Amino acid sequence: MTDDTTAHDDLWDGADAFLGRARTIPVADSTPFLSVSTVVLPAPGRPTPLQVRVSAPTSGDRLPIVLLSHGGGFTNYVSSNRGLAPLSDFWAAHGFVVVQPTHLSSKSLGLPRTAPDARAYWESRVQDLTAILDHFDLVEAAVPELAGRVDPGRVAVAGHSMGGQTASMLLGARVVEDGDTVRAFDDRVKAGVLLAPTGAGDDHLTDMAKRFTALRTAGFEEMTTPTLVIVGDQDDSPELTDRGPDYHADAYHQAPGPKSLLTLHGGEHMLGGVTGYDTVETTDEDPERVAVIQRMSWAFLRDALTSDTSAWPAATAAFARLDAIGRLESK
Repeated sequence: MTDDTTAHDDLWDGADAFLGRARTIPVADSTPFLSVSTVVLPAPGRPTPLQVRVSAPTSGDRLPIVLLSHGGGFTNYVSSNRGLAPLSDFWAAHGFVVVQPTHLSSKSLGLPRTAPDARAYWESRVQDLTAILDHFDLVEAAVPELAGRVDPGRVAVAGHSMGGQTASMLLGARVVEDGDTVRAFDDRVKAGVLLAPTGAGDDHLTDMAKRFTALRTAGFEEMTTPTLVIVGDQDDSPELTDRGPDYHADAYHQAPGPKSLLTLHGGEHMLGGVTGYDTVETTDEDPERVAVIQRMSWAFLRDALTSDTSAWPAATAAFARLDAIGRLESK
């Protein structure tokens, strides 16, 4: 572990100008949090060490865990454990321990992006998340401030884009490789949040997308773990599919309940800027949209992982009055 520990005060109380109508969605008071990187975990056979970033509140106990998986992307560092800060910061400031791996697909590692083949990256992505759970005692040991404060029985996974596909595998999704169905369902995971995830495979995919096993053969029929799917209704992704934005909602429509689908009007693939603060790849920058995602996802996770079952009903009731921003459906 390198000494890159930083402590953060509340980032949002002084930023009400950016919240807009999202301020009506209730959320617990934020607390200071810290981030520690890089924590290195065992990963035998991996071409480079498994590096994770850990963000956690400086107070509280029985803290639940969220594993957060970055997307594929072509940026140098946003697609690594340094990305998705608007989510990791918010969740850590509101009671969650957030662990972010840098997957082998990250450009920051300097590895050939197709070596040894395209399938290895979806497989190793899933293995990264599983390794974090297998070795969480080492995570705690590397961050002394967490000792005795984490509840390993309260775990969720989350991910954006290809990170959503990675997270969905632990929630019960499947791919088919060489005729065999591959599932990586992990009963240690109690809930999931999928942000603009890749959808199901079929002939609607482009020739480029069909090259990737995790896209060509994906399916969600057995993804039973409670999950919140968040999509934008302008997320066309023509490089992947001719189905338009509906493609990214497959994890909701194909999977059995309990599931919720949050659709954001005007949202494109970066959902207003969830991958990083002021990142140039965000074509639909909208701090209010990001604030809605922060608060709704927090409420869902709090309901799923803690004894507070009032957060999600309160958030959904507030969001019902924000129909100009988006819509929420559940099953």
